[in-house]
Amino acid sequence: MTTTLDVLLEQARLPVNSPNRVDIAAGLRRLAADARRRTPTADIARAAQAGQRLDVVCRWVLNEPAAADHVDKIADGPGRGPLTEEHLDVEGALVFACLLYLTGHPESAQFWWQLAAGAGSRAAAYCLHLHHLAVGESKRAWHWFHQLTHSMADTAPPDAAFLEGLEIFARYVRTNGSRALAPTDRLEHEVDRLAAGTPGSSVIVARPDRQLVDRLQEFTADR
Repeated sequence: MTTTLDVLLEQARLPVNSPNRVDIAAGLRRLAADARRRTPTADIARAAQAGQRLDVVCRWVLNEPAAADHVDKIADGPGRGPLTEEHLDVEGALVFACLLYLTGHPESAQFWWQLAAGAGSRAAAYCLHLHHLAVGESKRAWHWFHQLTHSMADTAPPDAAFLEGLEIFARYVRTNGSRALAPTDRLEHEVDRLAAGTPGSSVIVARPDRQLVDRLQEFTADR
């Protein structure tokens, strides 16, 4: 038998002379306040959107056919000297940062994005903008947006139409999915191995190595 709303209200009613009489108005006010607390604010919604867009951009970067080749240029190994600013492969730093982000190392990703952005990568600056928005650091987020649109390298900054197109693309991928896959367990294992090699630090400043490059080559070859 269907229970009507009136029956439910009747069952919930307390006697008028009950010592535990409920203040209905106060209860409704508490419910309204609780609902307001549970409703995402504009800042929370913007942070969530930024995180989703950053995930899309990072997968896009990681799935590029030349991703492993670029990371190999910054990888450590026998016969390779120190990684200096003038010899930094900007795309390699960007790809490595995106891999770190997608495998659960956002602080490390921020470090490598900053290296890439400092060397002129607008894509890295955009990732930093989204990263700081996602963690609620609006001032830093808009600093990197300004870097992206005004004061980086010698190339022309992206115009508003390009950025709007990128946002539309990110929304489309979020809604419809993409062939740009997340890192495999084997690739994630290599990142965790590098992290374990820097004890006492939450940031992976160590360069990738040949073993990680090999796993990344396998990953991109399957795309």
